Amino acid sequence: MKFRSLAPLAIILLSFSANAKVFRNAYISFELPDTWKCNLEQTEWVCRSEQTKESKEAIIILTAKEVGPTDSYPLYQAHLDSPISVTFKGGGGTVSKVVYKSKQENINDQMWVDSLHMNSEVPNYFTRYVATIKNKIAILVTFSAHKQYYTKYSQDFFKAIQSLRVIASPTLGNGNNPGQVRPGSETFGYGSGQGMPGDMYQEQSTGGKSNKMLMLLGALVLAVLGAVIFIRSKKNKRK
Repeated sequence: MKFRSLAPLAIILLSFSANAKVFRNAYISFELPDTWKCNLEQTEWVCRSEQTKESKEAIIILTAKEVGPTDSYPLYQAHLDSPISVTFKGGGGTVSKVVYKSKQENINDQMWVDSLHMNSEVPNYFTRYVATIKNKIAILVTFSAHKQYYTKYSQDFFKAIQSLRVIASPTLGNGNNPGQVRPGSETFGYGSGQGMPGDMYQEQSTGGKSNKMLMLLGALVLAVLGAVIFIRSKKNKRK
């Protein structure tokens, strides 16, 4: 009886999995939220919602390179376990906060390094880094969301990460690639904001000061108006 009661649930889950939106390129596949789309920009795939507002809240970026001297799990972990010095595209910089240090995780029979930082790609964004090496290529996928919306996208990110599959052929790399794999002499741009669009949701670093100034100006205007009204009312009484 128990097995019968679980049968409809199993059918629903299988049906959901079968209908999931899946993105594939030359080296990787994973599940995407229904309203998201991925576009190739130079050698990086940029995935974001097709809804204007949501497209600014969260983003997934994929990049791959030929395996070079900087590509190994220990080197990835050593880099991600320390705060990253960042220079933002719009100017200014900071040092990221390590939310959790790297860990090795087996996803669909492939080992990945997984870590989470704050302020490492865009101000006020959490960025989760997952990186792996297979055959002749190394792959980095970043999942970024603004701190106000991270919980909104955490489940989508979880599903995407758990569905990651490396589908690259053994010959991909070492000059044999369709323009989507960078040379091995390059390094992954942790904290560089490479490929990050300039229209992501941002709060100006001076936002707090600006808001206080606006509040003070507003209070001053109200005080002046109050004084004018008070003076006029006194003049009317005298008349």
